[in-house]
Amino acid sequence: MKFFAINGSPRKNCNTAQLLDKSLEGVKSVFPDASTERIDLYDFPFNGCKSCFACKIRDGKHYGKCVQNDDFKPILEEVVQADGIILGSPIYFSDVTGNMRCFLERFMFPFLAYSKTETVEHKKMPLAYIYTMNASEDISYQIGYHDLHDHFEMGLSMVFTKPEHLYVYDTYQFKNYSKYVSDAFDESEKKRVRQTQFPKDLKNAFELGKRVAIRAEQHD
Repeated sequence: MKFFAINGSPRKNCNTAQLLDKSLEGVKSVFPDASTERIDLYDFPFNGCKSCFACKIRDGKHYGKCVQNDDFKPILEEVVQADGIILGSPIYFSDVTGNMRCFLERFMFPFLAYSKTETVEHKKMPLAYIYTMNASEDISYQIGYHDLHDHFEMGLSMVFTKPEHLYVYDTYQFKNYSKYVSDAFDESEKKRVRQTQFPKDLKNAFELGKRVAIRAEQHD
């Protein structure tokens, strides 16, 4: 079995990446022999959907497939055959990162049939989503993050399966807050959350990975 974690953060060793790695550990706790891989989207120069509609041409050789021939194409071809996928992104300006959005366009759109009767055959693997953010839980609800992401997850549900999700709040962004103009935040409170809550978030990510693996077994 093959599972991927898709890292939409430009940072390879920080909050989102650590949570994704822990989720893959959760997968391995269920399937020790499973192949797991984290893909860092910022390692690749690639675009989102170019609206060429080659994936929609009737009887076309690229029907149901993204036609873009770039460095990301072979990776995408592997990902769409996965047994389970865990997505992770920090929230920038109320949404996932630009690179994650580009990935999701390429990942989803070829399988979205413009038809009331026809479908595109594809693998409907279990999904999960990890959202990380600097905002507190209260503020995230006030801004409407959850409504926005629940709405987008409806699209994932239509094309693949309904994703589980994990929200991680009040993330610790800098090693030294005094170097940055960041007086809107209480560094001592950020440290406290990092020390007391982030270990729980890692545990939750581990459990999330386990559930994805169990769902993959049931789906298979």
